[in-house]
Amino acid sequence: MIHFVGAGPGAADLITVRGQKLLEAADVIIYAGSLVNPALLDAAKKGCEIYNSAYMTLDEVLTVMYAAEEHGKMTVRLHTGDPSIYGAIREQMDALDAKGIAYDVCPGVSSFFGAAAALHLEYTLPEVSQSIILTRAAGRTEMPEKETIKSFAAHHATMVLFLSAGLLPQAVSDLIAGGYSEDTPAAIVYRATWPDEKKIRCTVGTLEAAAKEAGITKTALILVGDVIAPSDYALSKLYDPDFATEYRDKK
Repeated sequence: MIHFVGAGPGAADLITVRGQKLLEAADVIIYAGSLVNPALLDAAKKGCEIYNSAYMTLDEVLTVMYAAEEHGKMTVRLHTGDPSIYGAIREQMDALDAKGIAYDVCPGVSSFFGAAAALHLEYTLPEVSQSIILTRAAGRTEMPEKETIKSFAAHHATMVLFLSAGLLPQAVSDLIAGGYSEDTPAAIVYRATWPDEKKIRCTVGTLEAAAKEAGITKTALILVGDVIAPSDYALSKLYDPDFATEYRDKK
């Protein structure tokens, strides 16, 4: 059996209970070494085989998985954050499907939740923003034609940019061209929940300067939207005394 496990955003104690138990039981662990906190590997049992996929190709990762299955071993494929977001797990699962190898997925805490915690944000403030766009700037992996930062910016929703800290000049240009003003609140969160976490509040117009001053070129999330520094917002109807629910009447 192969378990794809979300390691969480960085802090070792932010892995799920299920994920921790799977790590402790694993005979083989393949972890994304460039982003996963190595302290998580302390949970590995004696004799567990550990591989760092930062140095491996897809075929090499799959070869380890196939060999483990042939020998009746349980494998944990440890991905950063939640495996479903920029985790490249579809290609692995398709290969396992072709071989008839069983697997499952253990979700994890995404770094964009860690960033919100670091900044004390609520992403979905009534009458400010009720939507979150998770996307990235175009780099070596191109973006679909209809999913550019410029096109998303027209919605003025809360936007979280993954994998974009090293592509800020074009990203900022696209944000402004799409409709965000230069004074729209923004933030940079470097290595959210790690001991060396950095969090910087700025504006769309000062994103580049803020990142440069902090020396941030990678491993950071870019957040854009009015929820980062709301001037005003509506209170939740759920707790409004004039709002009835199935659990209580109006008061």
